[in-house]
Amino acid sequence: MTAHDADVIVVGHGLAGLVATAELADAGKRVIVVDQEDLANLGGQAWWSFGGLFLVDSPEQRRLGVRDSVDLAWQDWQGTAAFDREREDAQPRRWAEAYVEWAAGEKRAWLHSLGVRFFPVVGWAERGGHGATGPGNSVPRFHIVWGTGPGLLEPFVRRVRAAVEDGRVRLAMRHRVERLTTTDGAVDGVAGSVLAPSGTARGVASARDVIGDFALRAGAVVVASGGIGGSHELVRQYWPERLGNPPEEMLTGVPAYVDGSMLGVAEAAGASLINRDRMWHYTEGIANHSPVWPGHGIRILPGPSSLWLDAAGRRLPAPNYPGFDTLGTLRHLRTERVSHQSHSWFVLTRAIVEKEFALSGSEQNPDLTGRDVRLLGERLRAGAPGPVQTFLDRGADFVVADNLAELVAGMNALAPDAPLDPGQVEHEVVARDREMANPFSKDPQVTALRGARSYLGDKLIRVAPPHRLLDPAAGPLIAVRLRVLTRKTLGGLETDLAGRVLRPDGAPLPGLFAAGEVAGFGGGGMHGYASLEGTFLGGCLFSGLRAGRGAAR
Repeated sequence: MTAHDADVIVVGHGLAGLVATAELADAGKRVIVVDQEDLANLGGQAWWSFGGLFLVDSPEQRRLGVRDSVDLAWQDWQGTAAFDREREDAQPRRWAEAYVEWAAGEKRAWLHSLGVRFFPVVGWAERGGHGATGPGNSVPRFHIVWGTGPGLLEPFVRRVRAAVEDGRVRLAMRHRVERLTTTDGAVDGVAGSVLAPSGTARGVASARDVIGDFALRAGAVVVASGGIGGSHELVRQYWPERLGNPPEEMLTGVPAYVDGSMLGVAEAAGASLINRDRMWHYTEGIANHSPVWPGHGIRILPGPSSLWLDAAGRRLPAPNYPGFDTLGTLRHLRTERVSHQSHSWFVLTRAIVEKEFALSGSEQNPDLTGRDVRLLGERLRAGAPGPVQTFLDRGADFVVADNLAELVAGMNALAPDAPLDPGQVEHEVVARDREMANPFSKDPQVTALRGARSYLGDKLIRVAPPHRLLDPAAGPLIAVRLRVLTRKTLGGLETDLAGRVLRPDGAPLPGLFAAGEVAGFGGGGMHGYASLEGTFLGGCLFSGLRAGRGAAR
């Protein structure tokens, strides 16, 4: 019998893989980490993230007057997930409930013990707008890591590097896994191709030149290889009918190596793959002025004040407002009369962009990523934050004008295949502005943005004082062309709460574990149909812990 090369092989060196590896190494296991990229990409997608984490009843919430509880969070989760599949939602529901309990319990203390700290203002993502039992967060829960994605990765990178130095962990980079090996029905290794050294910078698409092959054996394999967001082909293949037709043109929110290849590899070895039609893509994507990977898009994290128009200049209906219901807005845009168009529009003012525009990603937030208090102070001063101003100056999707006629002309120049009727745009803008004349309104968006300022966090740094779009003092006017940005896989390999991958008959597939996005962040889809945000990185942490500890037994 061939000897094992390690106790456990971990496929993928992103956040979930690093968490699992750290747990395994601490348990005294010998681990080999394989990844098709090189060490420049250590940390995977998490390095590029804004670092938002879902926490429940945290000290940060309580200091801001936010009253949260497990019951309220679980109510919100169920309303958002909308679990409705008896077979495929059994494990995801268990994972979801366990995750909410963890987010209200040991999660913050565990991270704090590792040196992770949080920005004191808690964000309010996915505000909902459907009622108490519908989707969305009833209260702010989006906790930003001080240091963003790289800051969250630091303790796990440090632990894994220490384990490399003392011989417990070996890193096998540029090893592309193409099959899982089995003996007597149990997974006992990986095999595939060795790729030529790359030398490309982080996130840049690397060559796929094969210079050899490899095979490694172990007592268990943990798959933590990410989702399908970098493959438009797979996104289109599994795009659900309920979201209409996929856009002809999409931006890409993750590097090219997020290709979903391990989903098929694991399925070929006998793994159960569920909920593949569940996915999470943003509708507020803009083209990066300095792209790193092909089709590189950035997501605007908008406050609630911008006027959102479809490609024909019609205002989106309630509650499809900025920051309220990501997939509800996507569904509306992809199923309405102009669904053949791939874009929509924000119309706003300089005053709104200065207060309400944040950009997702560690590289777009140098103050938070660099833990730079002086630079952070600029968010409280007049003017747009530096990265936002750069997009205003250089972004291909931005139009700035002194009056509405010039603004619409610029929008039409940017999207000539879908010319807007200036009269239609003026009608929507003026109607919205009339609602600003009183402290009360029948317009739900106006009511919502006024209500948002009752939350101190929003009033300080997130929501502009309500004003008319055509108020010269708030100008100039700004329009932003928005496109769909591919991002997350919500379904995946079915796992139990120990991280064990299951077979289609519901029994564990011996020797195989999974964590992170490849497992739908736990169970094969713990988010159900949609996310409350801050739960993707958290899902990597939670499922990485579970799989690492499970594989160590």
